[in-house]
Amino acid sequence: MSYEKVAKAKSLRIGTKQTVKALERNTVSEVIVAEDANPAIMNVVAELAEHKMVPITYVDSMHKLGRACGIDVKAAAVAIINE
Repeated sequence: MSYEKVAKAKSLRIGTKQTVKALERNTVSEVIVAEDANPAIMNVVAELAEHKMVPITYVDSMHKLGRACGIDVKAAAVAIINE
């Protein structure tokens, strides 16, 4: 389900750095995080999302998350932007 949500989203920020920047700008409606990503890096995203009260959804695969975003590389985190 979450992969479909990402694929259908009109505006995304793909990757950890872009997700953190979007969270800092308060433009995120939901964060999707891959469970197989580096835990140290993903804790930063999860803590910031919790602080900003943005829902976090976990998916099982960075590879599948990247494909859902329409890219040919893995994605550890994706931010769905408010519309």
